[in-house]
Amino acid sequence: MEQTVGILSLLPALVAIVLAFATRDALFSLLVGVVIGIIVLGENLITGFSGLFQEALGTPDFIWVLMIEVFIGIMVAFFQKSGAINAFSEMIGKYNLKRRGAQVLAWLLGIFIFFSDYFSPLYVGTVMRDVTDKARVSREKLAYICDSTSAPVISTIPFSSWAIYLGGILVGIGPFVDTDVAMDAMIHMVPFNFYGLLSVVMVGLITLGILPDFGPMKAAEERTIKTGKVMNDDANPLLGKELEGIKPNPGIKPNLVVNFFLPAVIVISITLGTYIAFKSALILEAFFVAVGFQFVCIIVQKMATVTELMEVAAEGIKSVLGAILILSLAYALNAISAKLGTAQYVVSITEQWMTPALLLFFAFVISGFIAFFTGTSWGTYAIVTPMIIPLALNASNGQIDTIVYASIAAIMGGGVFGDHCSPLSDTTILSSLAAGSDHIDHVKTQWPYAFTVAGIAAVLYVIVGVTY
Repeated sequence: MEQTVGILSLLPALVAIVLAFATRDALFSLLVGVVIGIIVLGENLITGFSGLFQEALGTPDFIWVLMIEVFIGIMVAFFQKSGAINAFSEMIGKYNLKRRGAQVLAWLLGIFIFFSDYFSPLYVGTVMRDVTDKARVSREKLAYICDSTSAPVISTIPFSSWAIYLGGILVGIGPFVDTDVAMDAMIHMVPFNFYGLLSVVMVGLITLGILPDFGPMKAAEERTIKTGKVMNDDANPLLGKELEGIKPNPGIKPNLVVNFFLPAVIVISITLGTYIAFKSALILEAFFVAVGFQFVCIIVQKMATVTELMEVAAEGIKSVLGAILILSLAYALNAISAKLGTAQYVVSITEQWMTPALLLFFAFVISGFIAFFTGTSWGTYAIVTPMIIPLALNASNGQIDTIVYASIAAIMGGGVFGDHCSPLSDTTILSSLAAGSDHIDHVKTQWPYAFTVAGIAAVLYVIVGVTY
């Protein structure tokens, strides 16, 4: 049941985030945040802890993400056992890619896999990790590329699951009488999604060397260039060391098409196919089929026995346990924030400042703030959209025009911005996992880039609002 505790509603997430940067231990910090949240809720610590986890983790959403992580762990382990990743690295190595080439390839891959904010970072990080390691690109940089070419790209695709979700929220608000009207608005909002568009452009400028690295990322890159260390000495990468022990059996020669490219093609085909056919992408089912395909192929190719593959699968699952634990606590903390009414509190203290001229700016900032503290873009959209869009329609005299399109885009981009900056975000966690990066190092090095793009986007929203 939702409570109203005012500014205290920010405390659990704030403590977790501050501790995460102070201790560099995301798991411990989230655990402390959850404990504080239970205390603020006024519940018994033991029974409250138990009840919270049953409520937060016993949901279809969490189980869905959990199973995707499990299958990703297994898929990567099978890639390792078949020697597919090494073979891909050797193939790319023939082109003698330097630092810039490796980064650009990762950037282009992230843009190409535009249909899923989960599959994009997971695939790009997995297939590019060895390539960028050899090119002396830091794991922090790879995680940034993965993270900033997933949600930013998909948020600018008007037929993506994100656009359909936000369009669904619009239906019933004023002139948005049906999905056709709503989806037309999602198409028109794309040019105003400044954060999404500029994030992808900035990654390109950074990887091409047009814009130099700055902030903590510059230090991370200098460390890797000078010493070859792709991570800090005290880094705690989310990707477990179990995968390092998985080696192909002697004499194994993988088929790149069968063992490397086809599993990805299966995921892409099923995801896009089910989206086109049913308007709902079956991503988890796509991973299930791809892993099953890998299993059968490895057996048929006599690369391993059934017993060996079952052991490899177990090691793959172990390799993602760290990410699963962090994700579990993040979900629990997000559930606490929902109970405490964190988002509603933020809205209540800012809505009085919502003048038409500053509407777009506040829509972007509030969406980013709520997404930062709750770790979820979609939850942010459900809360902010019903408040912002009526104000935009009031400014436009009930017409769906520029101010309305820009408001939708500000909400969309703000949610992505908050997600990028939050160590509680599932896509940020997945990017750290796939890149094999320390999670806090990824967030810390990405912040200056995210805030730079957000600052430019905010200025542009002010200009659009004032000149409307």
